[in-house]
Amino acid sequence: MASLQTLAKSFSGWVFFWCCCCLSLLLTSPLPPKGARLASTTHHVCRLNKTNFQQSYIRNRTYTLAKMARVSDEDTDNRLIGQQIYINIKENNRCYLMKRIVEIVVKDVLLTEAKDRYPYVEEVAQFLASLTSELSRCKFSGHREHIEKNLEEMKSKMKQLGENGKNKAIGELDLLFDYLENACVDAPKKGGNKKKN
Repeated sequence: MASLQTLAKSFSGWVFFWCCCCLSLLLTSPLPPKGARLASTTHHVCRLNKTNFQQSYIRNRTYTLAKMARVSDEDTDNRLIGQQIYINIKENNRCYLMKRIVEIVVKDVLLTEAKDRYPYVEEVAQFLASLTSELSRCKFSGHREHIEKNLEEMKSKMKQLGENGKNKAIGELDLLFDYLENACVDAPKKGGNKKKN
C-alpha cells in the first residue's frame, strides 16, 4: 500500500512538473509579429467568391442597365469609376475601397428615384448590397486618408454633376462590377495554365 501511495505522489509530481514546463514554454515563446494575424484575417474577409460574378443573369442585368443610362449621359469628359480611384491606394486596400464605393452607389444612387426611371435597378442594387454584406468585415490596413480623399473626390464630382452625376454612376455600373471583381476576387495562382494567343 505504501508503494502505491509513493507511486501516486511520484506520478502527480511528474504531472505537475510537465504542466509547469509546458506553461513556461507557452509563456516564453515569441508571439507572431504585430499585425501578422490581422493581415491574414483581413485578406480572407476582403475576398469574394468568383462564382458571385459568374452569374450571367445578374451580369447581363447590370451591363444592360449601364448601357441604358449611358444613352442619356450628357457628360463624356468625366468618369467616376476609373484608374483615378486607385491613386495612392495600396493593392491590399482596393477591395475595401471598392466596397465603400459600392455602398455609396447603392445608397445614394440606386435606392433613390433611379429605381422608378430604369428597369433592373432594384435587382442590381440587391445583388451589390449582398456583396457588400459579404464584405462587412473587410477593413482597410494602414492609413485611411488616401481612401477617404478618393471617396470624397468621387462623391464631390457626382454632386457637381447633379442629376447627371447619378445617371453617370448608373452608366458606369458595368465598370463598377468589373472593378469590384478585380479588386475582391483572388487572382489566379502563378504558373497556372496560360491562354495562348
